[in-house]
Amino acid sequence: MTAPRPNSHWLVTDEPHRLGSGWLSGTIGAVLGLAALSAAGSLRWPQLLTLPELRPHLPPWLATAALVTAVLAFVLGTVSLWLRRKKTLGAIAVGAAVAALPLLASAPDLPTANAGGALGLGLDVFCVQLIVYSVLFVPLERLWPLRDQPTFRAEWWTDLAWFASSALLVQVTTFLVLTPGQALAAALPNWWREHLAAWPLPVQFVGIVVVSDLVQYWVHRASHTLPWLWRFHAIHHGAEAMDWLAGSRLHVVDAVLTRALVFAALMTLGFAPAAIGAYLVFVAAQATFVHANVRWRLRWLEPWLVTPRFHHWHHASAVQNVNFAVHLPWLDRLFGSHHLPAHDWPPHYGLAGGQRGPRGFWRQLLTLPGTERRGAAITFRTTTPP
Repeated sequence: MTAPRPNSHWLVTDEPHRLGSGWLSGTIGAVLGLAALSAAGSLRWPQLLTLPELRPHLPPWLATAALVTAVLAFVLGTVSLWLRRKKTLGAIAVGAAVAALPLLASAPDLPTANAGGALGLGLDVFCVQLIVYSVLFVPLERLWPLRDQPTFRAEWWTDLAWFASSALLVQVTTFLVLTPGQALAAALPNWWREHLAAWPLPVQFVGIVVVSDLVQYWVHRASHTLPWLWRFHAIHHGAEAMDWLAGSRLHVVDAVLTRALVFAALMTLGFAPAAIGAYLVFVAAQATFVHANVRWRLRWLEPWLVTPRFHHWHHASAVQNVNFAVHLPWLDRLFGSHHLPAHDWPPHYGLAGGQRGPRGFWRQLLTLPGTERRGAAITFRTTTPP
């Protein structure tokens, strides 16, 4: 299945993506340039732009790595500018690389950089996440694409802004997410928490996945049912293209509410920090993967773990209120909201009935969509008996 590419967008283009077209060099250069600029900013103003927990661990070779990355981005961007009619990718790569150089030249030594206050934006987190996710998911989407869409598709910058905001504000959101659970755990007896924390870590991990998804399922379902929650969650469903970055479009109210309730359950039960840490790595990777533009069917896994095809149906514009589970699809079977046709992928994504939410990061963050539910009536469809 393919979707037509609009050629009116300043970044989306009908030019070829084959080797030698300047697309690959521009894409890699743009990602490297943004990473180099983020690393340079983190080194130049570490007291403001890095997390205090990570600040003492900035490696001494980071400045050299950022410089090499900036040079590579400049070279690749220049190649893309030479080969490609639409110059956006090359301009991003070259511009970010050039902007990174004076920041690196004026960055303080790391011993001075390690000093700082207890607050800071997570630009270092954004830099690491951008590199890791790009290296993992961009090749997958280019080698096994479900739809023929460019990496830098329409609204890519909007979703990158959501991706960046989640990293930059990680200290604030972490405080909001953990505080309710810490208060609840402190107010309740702890004898069962000591017992549960002694379980083997693999058993705790499985328990965390089940408990967290039970909570997430009902919060997610409520977000589609209650208008005051849907107005925030609709931002996520406003994405009309699926790829690894689309999952980042998540309103802060939606994200904090869900995660706070999940962590309240996990901390009240008393799972060990190591098991919770393993779960955080798992959920970050899976939540990104299930939005990816990959055509893998994974039939052997579909009954047990949420896959891209399962979650893509949750984003389908023609089917409402299905597939709420984040990890375990059998929860949707159990509660009557499972929808997974035998062979098909959804033809279109986005809000139902041709609705469109606000366009652009700031409008999505500050301008709430209407209070309409997703469809004229809240109904649940299932392809198998619950």
